[in-house]
Amino acid sequence: MDKKQHISIFTTASLPWLTGTAVNPLFRAAYLAKDEGRKVTLVIPWLSLKDQHHVYPEITFSSPSEQEKYVRQWLEGRIRFTAHFSIRFYPGKFSLDKRSIIALGDITEVIPDEEADIAVLEEPEHLTWYHHGKRWKKKFRLVIGVVHTNYLEYVRREKNALQAFLVRQINNWVVGIYCHKVIRLSAATQDLPRSIICNVHGVNPKFLEIGMKKKEQLQNGEQAFTKGAYYIGKMVWNKGYKELLKLLQDHQAELTGVEVDLYGNGEDSAQVQEAAKKLDLAVRVHPGRDHADPLFHDYKVFLNPSTTDVVCTTTAEALAMGKIVVCANHPSNEFFKQFPNCRTYDDAKGFVETTRKALNDEPAPLTDEQTHELSWEAATERFLKVAQLDASPSSKKLKRIPSKLYMSASLNLRRNLEDASALMHFVGTGFLNEQPDDEQRKDLGLALPSKNQQSYPGRWGF
Repeated sequence: MDKKQHISIFTTASLPWLTGTAVNPLFRAAYLAKDEGRKVTLVIPWLSLKDQHHVYPEITFSSPSEQEKYVRQWLEGRIRFTAHFSIRFYPGKFSLDKRSIIALGDITEVIPDEEADIAVLEEPEHLTWYHHGKRWKKKFRLVIGVVHTNYLEYVRREKNALQAFLVRQINNWVVGIYCHKVIRLSAATQDLPRSIICNVHGVNPKFLEIGMKKKEQLQNGEQAFTKGAYYIGKMVWNKGYKELLKLLQDHQAELTGVEVDLYGNGEDSAQVQEAAKKLDLAVRVHPGRDHADPLFHDYKVFLNPSTTDVVCTTTAEALAMGKIVVCANHPSNEFFKQFPNCRTYDDAKGFVETTRKALNDEPAPLTDEQTHELSWEAATERFLKVAQLDASPSSKKLKRIPSKLYMSASLNLRRNLEDASALMHFVGTGFLNEQPDDEQRKDLGLALPSKNQQSYPGRWGF
């Protein structure tokens, strides 16, 4: 292998699905690849046509190269440089009950052994729940997990406490087996082995450009914001709509005259519209649109009471556009508290007071430092620092231990326990993990499995 770092970024979704695990790893790949000392590969799921219809309702692809072209064109319309990174696909399947994409087979095979250096697992628990194949730590020198989703909160809301407990234990187990270190975007996620909290996501440069134009308007004495309050997000109850509509319903008298526009598409759209119609306040429900659409530029206040996010992308985008954000005093919003336009509340009374004040105030123009802090340049700097990827490979050391004898015994015990744990997971996932079908293998240029292919790779092969 050459001396360049080779970073392989595996993620659980891809455009045109505009979800965080599709968008953020794409930007991470582009900005990491700006350094010519790195080779970067983004590894994304390839779905059968049937599954594409579930996930990409407006467009489908007949080949991986066609989807790659779409992804690159989308990215080129949002950054001001040429991004030199590779895109590879792994076979995936859309799970209707989980509303997410599950990897099929051993997706580590997508990266040739001679290129296997550093792996970044975006949503490490999701990528390893059903992983049945070579161990990530055996294949790659360094495996870094980036935790995007607060799975425990979703389970608590939709299922029960016992299932939440089980999910917590499984997440700890698989992440411990497969990751050397873990980056949690905020303290809203569960604590995981070898984890550190740091927001390593940035904002689409388009939003920063909008914010700069609004700053110029304010500095020129112009009225930069002519509309009131809005919220945008996937229109499902657990994405903040339940909290927001309840707050508006319970405090209609105190919020008399306040108008709110809601934008989004989702399974609960009809119910959200019905709930909004019952309010005396002017709460209008609209179809979802791109947050960078000129329609949103003139809104002054972004209302986001959601507590299921880890770090809310739309909140960051609203701040980047120079708006005032009203959000809950919650760990998921800790990163945003450094910005003067972020106004947090602790309870319903605080929401009312903060919202009314925000609608009467003018946003503070973003400083250059604040703009940089929201950017992908700054997010990439933070990622490299916490992942220690700017250090040489030899600098990766374990914690200092007082005696060599103790260190040897301790490491051997840890390694043996981890090997045993990984073997248990490997055997268990053998009953759960599905293999890609012949059509997907053909699409991706994968070899068809032979009838005599060994399903158990031996002690050191997984």
